[in-house]
Amino acid sequence: MKNRSYYNYLLASGHVCSDINQGVLSAILPFLIAAHHYDYATAATLVLVANIAGSVVQPLLGHLADRKNIPWSMSLGLLMAGGGMAATGYISNFWGLCLAVMISGIGIAMFHPTAALLVNKAAEPGKQGAAISIFAVGGNLGFTLGPILTTTAISVWGMKGTLVLLAPVILESVLLLSQNSSLAEIGKHEKSAKQDGSKSKLQEDNWNGFYKMCVIVFTRSIIFYGMNTFLALFCMQVLGQTKVGGNSVLTLFYGVCALCTFFGGRLADQYGYKKMIRLSFLVIFPFILLLSQTTKLWIALLLIVPAGMAIGLCYSPIVVTGQNMLPSHKGLASGVTLGLAVSIGGIFAPLLGKIANIFGLSAAILAISCVSIVPLIFSFLLPEDA
Repeated sequence: MKNRSYYNYLLASGHVCSDINQGVLSAILPFLIAAHHYDYATAATLVLVANIAGSVVQPLLGHLADRKNIPWSMSLGLLMAGGGMAATGYISNFWGLCLAVMISGIGIAMFHPTAALLVNKAAEPGKQGAAISIFAVGGNLGFTLGPILTTTAISVWGMKGTLVLLAPVILESVLLLSQNSSLAEIGKHEKSAKQDGSKSKLQEDNWNGFYKMCVIVFTRSIIFYGMNTFLALFCMQVLGQTKVGGNSVLTLFYGVCALCTFFGGRLADQYGYKKMIRLSFLVIFPFILLLSQTTKLWIALLLIVPAGMAIGLCYSPIVVTGQNMLPSHKGLASGVTLGLAVSIGGIFAPLLGKIANIFGLSAAILAISCVSIVPLIFSFLLPEDA
């Protein structure tokens, strides 16, 4: 078997290709609105369909990953993710578009559980946090590249340019299939460990602790997705910035989150996963709360940076802690902590939008800060052996 780090970066590159399609949908909506004359509510339905499809099947696919050693399913998921999004440029019927984004959402959901489970098993003992960090950064990079790739392709070739989205998933699928036997061997190690007759306390699934972790995962998703959705608008309408200025602040937020996602797992490996989770939410709540009350850009920047750092730092420790709580169901844990971490936030974003419509964007940011109280409380309710 190759060096462990090889498989870590292989799976991280797959995460890039998978999550490119997470970022594509929001970028392609303006083009679909212009091409088919949709209103905003109709266009937003496509986002909701994609997120719900991923949310429904994610736990089921995670459970399947625990029961079946089928690493080739990652390649199938990638082809579905990219193929569904590529088809959006060739479909004019609304229900056909719903089907395409649903296929893409299911494909994205299919990739995450098996990939995260294999990252965990291929990692060196005691360095699971660092391995998950690299994997997670791959997803962040893909999410960022999606809009750039989509906008460039459609600007050059029109709506037919979405076909470009097939290129990365085809290349990565071929690469993963070429390593299928080695990845299957890593997956078999997981099964042999389960079949060990010992039933120590550390090997038992802690479902009660995992349910508490799910609350943390889902609320963190709402915080992250809410900031992604409303931060640039907040900067433009409340802080008086231009579109370029607002998007620049959002880019800064993305960059800080991605950088700290990379380091979060390493710090948690050294100082403890639960400590890192608690510390992160202790920072997130007051800084976003203060952000909602400011009208000055320089103060907002001083608040956004530490808030983004904390949101990034807690991501990998949350994933690893969830996997450790369910040692016999790591695929299911991975599907929930990784996959639902995006889709749940997408489902709740319209509710934050309603708050913004009625009370203003400052109220939407304030609502995000209030949401952050929930994971802060639950981080102190996690079991001591987490």
